[in-house]
Amino acid sequence: MYANAGKTNQIPPANDHQDAVTALNTLQSNFSIVDAIRKSGRGMNKQAIPEMLEWCRKLGYEPSNFDRLKPIHIAGTKGKGSTSAFISSILAQYLPSSSQHSPCLSKIGLYTSPHLRFVRERIQINNQPLSEDEFAKFFFATWDRLESAARGAGLPTDASAKPVYFRFLTLMALHTYITEGVDTAIIEAGIGGEYDSTNILVQPTVTGISSLGIDHVAMLGGTIEEIAWHKAGIMKPGAVAFTAPQPEGAMQVLKQRAAEKGVELHVVERHPELDNITLGLAADFQKINASLAISVAAAHLRALGRTDIPADIATSLLPAEFKRGLEQVQWGGRCEIRREKNIAWHIDGGHTLESIEVAGKWFASQIAASSSSSSGSGKRKRVLLFNQQTRDAGALAKALHKTLANAVKDERPFTHAAFCTNLTFQEGGYKADLVSVNASGKDVEELSVQKRLADTWAEIDNETSIKVLRTIEEAVLWVRELAGSEREGEQGDVMVLVTGSVHLVGGFLEVLETPMNR
Repeated sequence: MYANAGKTNQIPPANDHQDAVTALNTLQSNFSIVDAIRKSGRGMNKQAIPEMLEWCRKLGYEPSNFDRLKPIHIAGTKGKGSTSAFISSILAQYLPSSSQHSPCLSKIGLYTSPHLRFVRERIQINNQPLSEDEFAKFFFATWDRLESAARGAGLPTDASAKPVYFRFLTLMALHTYITEGVDTAIIEAGIGGEYDSTNILVQPTVTGISSLGIDHVAMLGGTIEEIAWHKAGIMKPGAVAFTAPQPEGAMQVLKQRAAEKGVELHVVERHPELDNITLGLAADFQKINASLAISVAAAHLRALGRTDIPADIATSLLPAEFKRGLEQVQWGGRCEIRREKNIAWHIDGGHTLESIEVAGKWFASQIAASSSSSSGSGKRKRVLLFNQQTRDAGALAKALHKTLANAVKDERPFTHAAFCTNLTFQEGGYKADLVSVNASGKDVEELSVQKRLADTWAEIDNETSIKVLRTIEEAVLWVRELAGSEREGEQGDVMVLVTGSVHLVGGFLEVLETPMNR
Protein backbone atom coordinates (compact mmCIF):
# COMPACT_ATOMS: atom_id res chain seq x y z
CA MET A 1 0.00 0.00 0.00
CA TYR A 2 2.91 2.31 0.67
CA ALA A 3 6.53 2.39 -0.39
CA ASN A 4 8.80 -0.59 0.13
CA ALA A 5 10.72 1.10 2.95
CA GLY A 6 11.14 -0.90 6.11
CA LYS A 7 11.03 -4.36 4.56
CA THR A 8 13.45 -6.97 5.78
CA ASN A 9 16.28 -8.23 3.58
CA GLN A 10 14.95 -10.57 0.95
CA ILE A 11 16.20 -14.10 0.61
CA PRO A 12 16.99 -15.89 -2.63
CA PRO A 13 13.93 -18.07 -3.20
CA ALA A 14 14.02 -21.74 -4.13
CA ASN A 15 10.94 -23.50 -5.47
CA ASP A 16 8.81 -25.10 -2.76
CA HIS A 17 5.82 -23.85 -0.81
CA GLN A 18 7.72 -23.10 2.39
CA ASP A 19 10.25 -21.02 0.47
CA ALA A 20 7.38 -19.14 -1.17
CA VAL A 21 5.78 -18.25 2.18
CA THR A 22 9.14 -17.25 3.66
CA ALA A 23 9.91 -15.02 0.66
CA LEU A 24 6.40 -13.52 0.76
CA ASN A 25 6.87 -12.56 4.41
CA THR A 26 9.86 -10.41 3.47
CA LEU A 27 7.38 -8.15 1.66
CA GLN A 28 5.55 -7.22 4.87
CA SER A 29 6.01 -3.66 6.07
CA ASN A 30 7.49 -3.69 9.56
CA PHE A 31 5.87 -2.20 12.65
CA SER A 32 7.81 1.08 12.59
CA ILE A 33 6.60 1.84 9.06
CA VAL A 34 2.99 0.83 9.73
CA ASP A 35 2.93 2.76 13.01
CA ALA A 36 4.36 5.89 11.38
CA ILE A 37 1.63 5.76 8.72
CA ARG A 38 -1.02 5.20 11.38
CA LYS A 39 0.16 8.17 13.43
CA SER A 40 0.84 10.54 10.54
CA GLY A 41 -2.82 10.99 9.67
CA ARG A 42 -1.84 11.29 6.04
CA GLY A 43 -4.50 8.82 4.94
CA MET A 44 -4.40 6.48 1.99
CA ASN A 45 -1.66 6.71 -0.60
CA LYS A 46 -3.29 8.60 -3.46
CA GLN A 47 -0.64 7.26 -5.81
CA ALA A 48 -1.60 3.68 -4.98
CA ILE A 49 -3.50 3.02 -8.21
CA PRO A 50 -0.88 4.50 -10.59
CA GLU A 51 1.78 2.53 -8.72
CA MET A 52 -0.29 -0.65 -8.89
CA LEU A 53 -0.83 -0.15 -12.64
CA GLU A 54 2.93 0.08 -13.07
CA TRP A 55 3.38 -3.21 -11.21
CA CYS A 56 0.76 -4.79 -13.48
CA ARG A 57 2.69 -3.74 -16.55
CA LYS A 58 5.91 -5.11 -15.08
CA LEU A 59 4.09 -8.40 -14.69
CA GLY A 60 3.05 -8.23 -18.35
CA TYR A 61 -0.59 -7.12 -18.05
CA GLU A 62 -2.76 -4.14 -18.85
CA PRO A 63 -5.71 -3.63 -16.48
CA SER A 64 -8.16 -4.31 -19.31
CA ASN A 65 -6.71 -7.84 -19.56
CA PHE A 66 -8.55 -8.66 -16.33
CA ASP A 67 -11.92 -7.95 -17.97
CA ARG A 68 -11.85 -11.54 -19.23
CA LEU A 69 -12.17 -12.67 -15.61
CA LYS A 70 -15.66 -11.10 -15.51
CA PRO A 71 -14.78 -9.77 -12.05
CA ILE A 72 -17.18 -9.06 -9.21
CA HIS A 73 -15.76 -6.43 -6.84
CA ILE A 74 -16.82 -6.35 -3.16
CA ALA A 75 -15.97 -3.72 -0.52
CA GLY A 76 -17.28 -2.91 2.95
CA THR A 77 -16.32 -2.85 6.63
CA LYS A 78 -18.26 -5.80 8.02
CA GLY A 79 -19.15 -8.95 6.17
CA LYS A 80 -17.37 -8.36 2.87
CA GLY A 81 -15.54 -11.68 3.18
CA SER A 82 -18.71 -13.55 4.12
CA THR A 83 -20.61 -11.86 1.29
CA SER A 84 -17.88 -12.88 -1.15
CA ALA A 85 -18.04 -16.47 0.12
CA PHE A 86 -21.84 -16.55 -0.28
CA ILE A 87 -21.49 -15.25 -3.86
CA SER A 88 -18.85 -17.86 -4.71
CA SER A 89 -20.95 -20.66 -3.22
CA ILE A 90 -24.05 -19.59 -5.17
CA LEU A 91 -22.14 -19.31 -8.44
CA ALA A 92 -20.53 -22.72 -7.85
CA GLN A 93 -23.97 -24.24 -8.36
CA TYR A 94 -23.69 -23.15 -12.02
CA LEU A 95 -20.49 -25.13 -12.61
CA PRO A 96 -20.74 -28.42 -14.53
CA SER A 97 -22.18 -31.13 -12.27
CA SER A 98 -24.68 -33.97 -12.26
CA SER A 99 -27.38 -31.57 -11.04
CA GLN A 100 -26.49 -28.70 -13.39
CA HIS A 101 -27.43 -29.53 -16.98
CA SER A 102 -26.82 -26.04 -18.39
CA PRO A 103 -23.64 -24.74 -16.72
CA CYS A 104 -22.50 -21.23 -17.57
CA LEU A 105 -19.23 -21.24 -15.64
CA SER A 106 -16.14 -23.44 -15.63
CA LYS A 107 -13.84 -21.90 -13.01
CA ILE A 108 -14.63 -19.41 -10.26
CA GLY A 109 -11.89 -17.43 -8.54
CA LEU A 110 -12.28 -16.07 -5.02
CA TYR A 111 -9.68 -13.63 -3.66
CA THR A 112 -10.08 -12.57 -0.02
CA SER A 113 -8.07 -11.31 2.94
CA PRO A 114 -6.82 -11.83 5.55
CA HIS A 115 -6.27 -15.58 5.79
CA LEU A 116 -6.81 -17.73 8.84
CA ARG A 117 -4.35 -20.65 8.87
CA PHE A 118 -2.75 -20.66 5.41
CA VAL A 119 -1.90 -17.75 3.15
CA ARG A 120 -3.03 -19.85 0.17
CA GLU A 121 -6.60 -19.56 1.51
CA ARG A 122 -6.64 -16.09 -0.02
CA ILE A 123 -6.51 -17.41 -3.58
CA GLN A 124 -9.20 -19.98 -4.28
CA ILE A 125 -10.56 -21.64 -7.40
CA ASN A 126 -13.99 -23.29 -7.23
CA ASN A 127 -14.01 -22.72 -3.48
CA GLN A 128 -10.77 -24.59 -2.88
CA PRO A 129 -7.52 -22.87 -1.83
CA LEU A 130 -4.55 -23.34 -4.11
CA SER A 131 -2.59 -26.45 -3.20
CA GLU A 132 0.89 -25.96 -1.76
CA ASP A 133 2.42 -26.87 -5.13
CA GLU A 134 0.10 -24.52 -7.02
CA PHE A 135 0.81 -21.69 -4.61
CA ALA A 136 4.57 -22.13 -5.03
CA LYS A 137 4.22 -22.34 -8.81
CA PHE A 138 2.26 -19.11 -9.19
CA PHE A 139 4.20 -17.31 -6.46
CA PHE A 140 7.54 -17.86 -8.16
CA ALA A 141 6.09 -17.17 -11.61
CA THR A 142 5.04 -13.74 -10.31
CA TRP A 143 8.30 -13.20 -8.39
CA ASP A 144 10.46 -14.15 -11.38
CA ARG A 145 8.53 -11.97 -13.84
CA LEU A 146 9.00 -8.94 -11.61
CA GLU A 147 12.73 -9.63 -11.22
CA SER A 148 13.05 -10.07 -15.00
CA ALA A 149 11.32 -6.73 -15.53
CA ALA A 150 13.78 -5.10 -13.11
CA ARG A 151 16.78 -6.66 -14.87
CA GLY A 152 15.44 -5.58 -18.24
CA ALA A 153 15.25 -2.00 -17.00
CA GLY A 154 18.77 -2.17 -15.59
CA LEU A 155 17.48 -2.06 -12.01
CA PRO A 156 18.42 -4.21 -9.01
CA THR A 157 16.39 -7.34 -8.25
CA ASP A 158 16.27 -6.72 -4.50
CA ALA A 159 13.29 -5.57 -2.41
CA SER A 160 12.61 -2.64 -4.71
CA ALA A 161 11.78 -5.08 -7.53
CA LYS A 162 8.64 -6.30 -5.76
CA PRO A 163 5.60 -4.57 -4.28
CA VAL A 164 4.52 -4.93 -0.66
CA TYR A 165 2.72 -8.02 0.65
CA PHE A 166 -0.94 -7.29 -0.25
CA ARG A 167 -0.09 -5.81 -3.64
CA PHE A 168 2.03 -8.83 -4.48
CA LEU A 169 -0.73 -11.26 -3.53
CA THR A 170 -3.26 -9.26 -5.56
CA LEU A 171 -1.02 -9.43 -8.63
CA MET A 172 -0.37 -13.12 -7.99
CA ALA A 173 -4.10 -13.86 -7.70
CA LEU A 174 -4.92 -12.08 -10.95
CA HIS A 175 -2.04 -13.81 -12.74
CA THR A 176 -3.22 -17.17 -11.36
CA TYR A 177 -6.79 -16.61 -12.52
CA ILE A 178 -5.74 -15.51 -16.01
CA THR A 179 -3.39 -18.49 -16.37
CA GLU A 180 -5.97 -20.96 -15.08
CA GLY A 181 -8.74 -19.71 -17.37
CA VAL A 182 -11.03 -18.50 -14.59
CA ASP A 183 -14.22 -17.08 -16.10
CA THR A 184 -15.57 -15.34 -12.99
CA ALA A 185 -13.41 -13.81 -10.23
CA ILE A 186 -14.85 -12.47 -6.98
CA ILE A 187 -12.37 -9.90 -5.69
CA GLU A 188 -12.65 -8.60 -2.13
CA ALA A 189 -11.10 -5.17 -1.55
CA GLY A 190 -8.46 -4.91 1.18
CA ILE A 191 -8.78 -1.49 2.84
CA GLY A 192 -11.23 1.09 1.57
CA GLY A 193 -11.85 0.96 -2.16
CA GLU A 194 -10.89 4.11 -4.03
CA TYR A 195 -7.15 3.66 -3.46
CA ASP A 196 -7.17 -0.05 -2.69
CA SER A 197 -4.77 -2.26 -4.64
CA THR A 198 -7.67 -4.26 -6.06
CA ASN A 199 -9.23 -1.17 -7.63
CA ILE A 200 -7.33 -1.59 -10.89
CA LEU A 201 -10.29 -3.54 -12.26
CA VAL A 202 -11.64 -1.67 -15.29
CA GLN A 203 -14.93 -3.40 -16.04
CA PRO A 204 -16.44 -5.52 -13.29
CA THR A 205 -19.81 -7.04 -14.08
CA VAL A 206 -21.22 -5.89 -10.73
CA THR A 207 -20.02 -4.31 -7.49
CA GLY A 208 -21.27 -4.75 -3.94
CA ILE A 209 -20.78 -2.87 -0.67
CA SER A 210 -21.44 -4.68 2.61
CA SER A 211 -22.29 -3.00 5.92
CA LEU A 212 -20.12 0.01 6.76
CA GLY A 213 -18.63 0.98 10.10
CA ILE A 214 -15.67 2.79 11.62
CA ASP A 215 -12.33 1.09 10.99
CA HIS A 216 -8.86 1.96 9.64
CA VAL A 217 -9.50 5.58 10.61
CA ALA A 218 -5.88 6.64 10.03
CA MET A 219 -6.27 5.71 6.38
CA LEU A 220 -9.97 6.17 5.65
CA GLY A 221 -11.03 8.90 8.07
CA GLY A 222 -12.93 8.92 11.33
CA THR A 223 -16.49 9.45 10.08
CA ILE A 224 -18.88 7.07 8.36
CA GLU A 225 -19.21 9.55 5.49
CA GLU A 226 -15.46 9.55 4.81
CA ILE A 227 -15.36 5.78 4.93
CA ALA A 228 -18.34 5.51 2.57
CA TRP A 229 -16.53 7.78 0.08
CA HIS A 230 -13.60 5.36 -0.05
CA LYS A 231 -15.77 2.25 -0.32
CA ALA A 232 -17.79 3.77 -3.18
CA GLY A 233 -14.57 4.00 -5.18
CA ILE A 234 -15.08 0.46 -6.49
CA MET A 235 -18.23 1.50 -8.40
CA LYS A 236 -17.65 1.59 -12.16
CA PRO A 237 -19.77 2.97 -15.03
CA GLY A 238 -21.56 0.13 -16.80
CA ALA A 239 -21.58 -2.11 -13.72
CA VAL A 240 -24.68 -2.21 -11.55
CA ALA A 241 -23.94 -1.67 -7.84
CA PHE A 242 -25.64 -3.07 -4.75
CA THR A 243 -25.31 -2.06 -1.12
CA ALA A 244 -26.53 -3.42 2.18
CA PRO A 245 -28.62 -0.95 4.21
CA GLN A 246 -26.33 1.76 5.62
CA PRO A 247 -26.46 4.58 8.18
CA GLU A 248 -28.07 7.69 6.69
CA GLY A 249 -24.84 9.66 6.28
CA ALA A 250 -23.09 6.76 4.57
CA MET A 251 -26.05 6.12 2.26
CA GLN A 252 -26.12 9.74 1.14
CA VAL A 253 -22.45 9.55 0.17
CA LEU A 254 -22.90 6.25 -1.68
CA LYS A 255 -25.83 7.64 -3.66
CA GLN A 256 -23.96 10.84 -4.47
CA ARG A 257 -20.88 8.98 -5.70
CA ALA A 258 -23.03 6.58 -7.72
CA ALA A 259 -24.71 9.53 -9.41
CA GLU A 260 -21.33 11.13 -10.18
CA LYS A 261 -20.11 7.90 -11.76
CA GLY A 262 -23.34 7.23 -13.65
CA VAL A 263 -23.85 3.99 -11.72
CA GLU A 264 -27.19 2.37 -10.95
CA LEU A 265 -27.17 1.74 -7.17
CA HIS A 266 -29.65 -0.57 -5.45
CA VAL A 267 -30.19 -0.93 -1.71
CA VAL A 268 -30.73 -4.60 -0.78
CA GLU A 269 -33.09 -5.40 2.06
CA ARG A 270 -33.22 -8.75 3.84
CA HIS A 271 -34.56 -11.40 1.48
CA PRO A 272 -37.90 -12.80 2.73
CA GLU A 273 -37.00 -16.41 1.94
CA LEU A 274 -33.98 -16.44 4.25
CA ASP A 275 -36.12 -17.15 7.29
CA ASN A 276 -36.81 -20.57 5.78
CA ILE A 277 -33.23 -21.41 4.77
CA THR A 278 -30.50 -22.75 7.04
CA LEU A 279 -27.48 -20.73 6.00
CA GLY A 280 -24.07 -22.34 6.01
CA LEU A 281 -22.90 -19.38 8.12
CA ALA A 282 -24.60 -19.09 11.50
CA ALA A 283 -25.91 -15.90 13.15
CA ASP A 284 -28.86 -13.77 12.18
CA PHE A 285 -26.71 -10.91 10.84
CA GLN A 286 -25.40 -13.20 8.09
CA LYS A 287 -28.80 -12.84 6.45
CA ILE A 288 -27.81 -9.28 5.53
CA ASN A 289 -24.66 -10.57 3.83
CA ALA A 290 -26.60 -13.41 2.17
CA SER A 291 -29.20 -10.98 0.82
CA LEU A 292 -26.51 -8.79 -0.72
CA ALA A 293 -24.86 -11.89 -2.20
CA ILE A 294 -28.14 -13.01 -3.75
CA SER A 295 -28.57 -9.72 -5.62
CA VAL A 296 -24.93 -9.57 -6.72
CA ALA A 297 -24.86 -13.19 -7.92
CA ALA A 298 -28.15 -12.76 -9.79
CA ALA A 299 -26.95 -9.62 -11.57
CA HIS A 300 -23.73 -11.38 -12.54
CA LEU A 301 -25.52 -14.44 -13.91
CA ARG A 302 -27.87 -12.25 -15.93
CA ALA A 303 -24.83 -10.40 -17.30
CA LEU A 304 -23.54 -13.81 -18.42
CA GLY A 305 -26.77 -14.41 -20.31
CA ARG A 306 -28.78 -16.43 -17.79
CA THR A 307 -32.18 -14.91 -18.54
CA ASP A 308 -33.88 -17.51 -16.31
CA ILE A 309 -32.61 -15.64 -13.24
CA PRO A 310 -35.33 -13.24 -12.02
CA ALA A 311 -34.46 -9.59 -12.55
CA ASP A 312 -36.31 -8.83 -9.30
CA ILE A 313 -34.51 -11.53 -7.33
CA ALA A 314 -34.64 -9.47 -4.11
CA THR A 315 -38.38 -10.14 -3.86
CA SER A 316 -38.69 -13.33 -5.94
CA LEU A 317 -38.62 -17.00 -5.02
CA LEU A 318 -35.03 -18.15 -5.06
CA PRO A 319 -33.85 -20.70 -7.64
CA ALA A 320 -32.85 -24.07 -6.18
CA GLU A 321 -29.21 -23.33 -7.06
CA PHE A 322 -29.24 -20.19 -4.91
CA LYS A 323 -30.70 -22.07 -1.95
CA ARG A 324 -28.07 -24.80 -2.22
CA GLY A 325 -25.28 -22.24 -2.44
CA LEU A 326 -26.51 -20.42 0.65
CA GLU A 327 -26.80 -23.66 2.59
CA GLN A 328 -23.46 -25.11 1.50
CA VAL A 329 -21.23 -22.05 2.00
CA GLN A 330 -18.22 -22.51 4.26
CA TRP A 331 -16.26 -19.63 5.77
CA GLY A 332 -14.17 -20.52 8.80
CA GLY A 333 -13.72 -18.34 11.85
CA ARG A 334 -17.00 -16.47 11.47
CA CYS A 335 -19.63 -17.45 14.04
CA GLU A 336 -18.18 -20.95 13.99
CA ILE A 337 -18.71 -23.54 16.72
CA ARG A 338 -16.31 -26.40 17.38
CA ARG A 339 -16.79 -28.98 20.09
CA GLU A 340 -14.48 -31.25 22.01
CA LYS A 341 -14.86 -33.05 25.32
CA ASN A 342 -16.49 -30.70 27.88
CA ILE A 343 -15.88 -27.57 25.71
CA ALA A 344 -17.90 -25.67 23.11
CA TRP A 345 -15.59 -23.23 21.32
CA HIS A 346 -17.45 -20.25 19.80
CA ILE A 347 -15.15 -18.60 17.27
CA ASP A 348 -15.51 -15.24 15.54
CA GLY A 349 -12.85 -12.93 14.14
CA GLY A 350 -14.72 -9.70 14.97
CA HIS A 351 -12.23 -6.86 15.42
CA THR A 352 -14.16 -3.59 15.04
CA LEU A 353 -16.60 -2.05 17.49
CA GLU A 354 -19.54 -3.02 15.30
CA SER A 355 -18.37 -6.55 14.54
CA ILE A 356 -17.43 -7.27 18.16
CA GLU A 357 -20.95 -6.26 19.21
CA VAL A 358 -22.38 -8.59 16.57
CA ALA A 359 -20.17 -11.42 17.83
CA GLY A 360 -21.35 -10.69 21.36
CA LYS A 361 -25.01 -10.89 20.34
CA TRP A 362 -24.37 -14.17 18.54
CA PHE A 363 -22.66 -15.64 21.63
CA ALA A 364 -25.53 -14.39 23.79
CA SER A 365 -27.99 -16.23 21.53
CA GLN A 366 -25.92 -19.40 21.97
CA ILE A 367 -25.98 -18.93 25.76
CA ALA A 368 -29.77 -18.57 25.67
CA ALA A 369 -30.21 -21.64 23.47
CA SER A 370 -27.88 -23.67 25.65
CA SER A 371 -29.55 -22.56 28.88
CA SER A 372 -33.01 -23.46 27.62
CA SER A 373 -31.86 -27.01 26.79
CA SER A 374 -29.98 -27.54 30.06
CA SER A 375 -31.59 -29.23 33.05
CA GLY A 376 -28.81 -28.73 35.60
CA SER A 377 -28.42 -26.12 38.30
CA GLY A 378 -25.62 -23.71 39.03
CA LYS A 379 -23.80 -21.32 36.74
CA ARG A 380 -21.92 -22.80 33.83
CA LYS A 381 -18.36 -21.70 33.24
CA ARG A 382 -18.11 -19.18 30.42
CA VAL A 383 -14.67 -18.18 29.21
CA LEU A 384 -13.44 -15.29 27.07
CA LEU A 385 -10.29 -15.84 25.00
CA PHE A 386 -9.40 -12.43 23.54
CA ASN A 387 -6.72 -10.40 21.84
CA GLN A 388 -6.42 -7.37 19.58
CA GLN A 389 -2.83 -6.32 19.02
CA THR A 390 -3.11 -3.13 16.93
CA ARG A 391 -6.52 -1.50 17.42
CA ASP A 392 -8.02 -0.01 20.62
CA ALA A 393 -8.24 -3.33 22.42
CA GLY A 394 -9.71 -1.83 25.60
CA ALA A 395 -12.60 -0.21 23.74
CA LEU A 396 -13.39 -3.50 22.01
CA ALA A 397 -13.35 -5.39 25.31
CA LYS A 398 -15.69 -2.84 26.91
CA ALA A 399 -18.07 -3.01 23.94
CA LEU A 400 -18.14 -6.80 24.15
CA HIS A 401 -18.89 -6.75 27.88
CA LYS A 402 -21.68 -4.19 27.46
CA THR A 403 -23.28 -6.14 24.62
CA LEU A 404 -23.20 -9.45 26.47
CA ALA A 405 -24.24 -8.01 29.83
CA ASN A 406 -27.30 -6.42 28.23
CA ALA A 407 -28.15 -9.46 26.12
CA VAL A 408 -27.90 -12.09 28.86
CA LYS A 409 -28.94 -9.70 31.66
CA ASP A 410 -25.85 -10.56 33.67
CA GLU A 411 -23.16 -8.04 34.62
CA ARG A 412 -20.76 -10.98 34.84
CA PRO A 413 -21.10 -12.61 31.41
CA PHE A 414 -17.82 -14.54 31.79
CA THR A 415 -16.58 -16.48 34.78
CA HIS A 416 -13.06 -16.59 33.34
CA ALA A 417 -11.05 -14.55 30.82
CA ALA A 418 -7.72 -15.19 29.13
CA PHE A 419 -5.77 -12.50 27.29
CA CYS A 420 -2.93 -13.77 25.11
CA THR A 421 -0.81 -12.55 22.21
CA ASN A 422 -1.24 -13.92 18.69
CA LEU A 423 1.91 -16.03 19.15
CA THR A 424 0.79 -19.53 18.22
CA PHE A 425 2.94 -22.08 20.05
CA GLN A 426 4.97 -22.21 23.26
CA GLU A 427 7.86 -23.74 21.33
CA GLY A 428 8.43 -22.63 17.77
CA GLY A 429 6.41 -19.42 17.96
CA TYR A 430 4.58 -18.60 14.76
CA LYS A 431 3.93 -20.89 11.86
CA ALA A 432 5.32 -19.14 8.74
CA ASP A 433 1.83 -18.44 7.33
CA LEU A 434 0.90 -16.64 10.56
CA VAL A 435 3.97 -14.40 10.88
CA SER A 436 3.08 -10.72 11.13
CA VAL A 437 5.72 -8.03 11.54
CA ASN A 438 3.34 -5.07 11.65
CA ALA A 439 2.72 -5.31 15.40
CA SER A 440 5.15 -4.04 18.01
CA GLY A 441 7.63 -6.79 18.91
CA LYS A 442 8.29 -5.04 22.21
CA ASP A 443 4.59 -5.05 23.11
CA VAL A 444 4.33 -8.74 22.26
CA GLU A 445 7.42 -9.64 24.26
CA GLU A 446 6.31 -7.66 27.33
CA LEU A 447 2.62 -8.66 27.04
CA SER A 448 1.82 -4.94 27.28
CA VAL A 449 -1.52 -5.11 25.47
CA GLN A 450 -2.61 -8.20 27.37
CA LYS A 451 -1.80 -6.68 30.76
CA ARG A 452 -3.79 -3.54 29.88
CA LEU A 453 -6.70 -5.72 28.76
CA ALA A 454 -6.59 -7.62 32.04
CA ASP A 455 -6.66 -4.34 33.98
CA THR A 456 -9.56 -3.06 31.86
CA TRP A 457 -11.59 -6.21 32.40
CA ALA A 458 -10.89 -6.22 36.13
CA GLU A 459 -12.31 -2.67 36.30
CA ILE A 460 -15.44 -3.82 34.47
CA ASP A 461 -15.91 -7.05 36.43
CA ASN A 462 -13.59 -7.72 39.35
CA GLU A 463 -15.10 -11.16 39.97
CA THR A 464 -13.88 -12.66 36.69
CA SER A 465 -10.92 -14.99 37.05
CA ILE A 466 -8.34 -13.46 34.68
CA LYS A 467 -5.21 -14.94 33.10
CA VAL A 468 -2.53 -13.23 30.99
CA LEU A 469 -0.78 -15.77 28.79
CA ARG A 470 2.01 -15.54 26.27
CA THR A 471 0.72 -17.89 23.56
CA ILE A 472 -2.55 -19.14 22.11
CA GLU A 473 -1.50 -22.70 22.85
CA GLU A 474 -1.15 -21.90 26.56
CA ALA A 475 -4.59 -20.28 26.57
CA VAL A 476 -6.16 -23.37 24.97
CA LEU A 477 -4.46 -25.66 27.49
CA TRP A 478 -5.66 -23.43 30.36
CA VAL A 479 -9.26 -23.67 29.14
CA ARG A 480 -8.95 -27.44 28.85
CA GLU A 481 -7.73 -27.60 32.43
CA LEU A 482 -10.77 -25.57 33.51
CA ALA A 483 -13.08 -27.88 31.60
CA GLY A 484 -11.48 -30.95 33.15
CA SER A 485 -11.86 -29.79 36.75
CA GLU A 486 -14.72 -29.11 39.14
CA ARG A 487 -17.31 -30.60 36.79
CA GLU A 488 -19.77 -31.61 39.48
CA GLY A 489 -22.85 -29.39 39.67
CA GLU A 490 -22.13 -27.58 36.42
CA GLN A 491 -24.41 -27.48 33.41
CA GLY A 492 -22.90 -29.10 30.36
CA ASP A 493 -19.91 -27.89 28.36
CA VAL A 494 -17.75 -24.92 29.21
CA MET A 495 -18.73 -22.20 26.71
CA VAL A 496 -15.77 -20.29 25.29
CA LEU A 497 -15.84 -17.20 23.06
CA VAL A 498 -12.68 -16.70 20.99
CA THR A 499 -12.73 -13.25 19.42
CA GLY A 500 -11.09 -9.84 18.93
CA SER A 501 -8.79 -10.59 16.00
CA VAL A 502 -8.71 -12.63 12.80
CA HIS A 503 -5.05 -13.30 13.57
CA LEU A 504 -6.00 -14.71 16.99
CA VAL A 505 -8.67 -16.91 15.42
CA GLY A 506 -6.28 -18.17 12.75
CA GLY A 507 -3.66 -19.09 15.33
CA PHE A 508 -6.32 -20.64 17.54
CA LEU A 509 -7.55 -22.88 14.71
CA GLU A 510 -3.94 -23.84 13.98
CA VAL A 511 -3.53 -24.93 17.61
CA LEU A 512 -6.74 -26.97 17.52
CA GLU A 513 -5.77 -28.63 14.23
CA THR A 514 -2.20 -29.48 15.25
CA PRO A 515 -2.14 -33.22 16.06
CA MET A 516 -0.34 -32.87 19.41
CA ASN A 517 -3.07 -30.49 20.61
CA ARG A 518 -6.11 -32.46 19.51
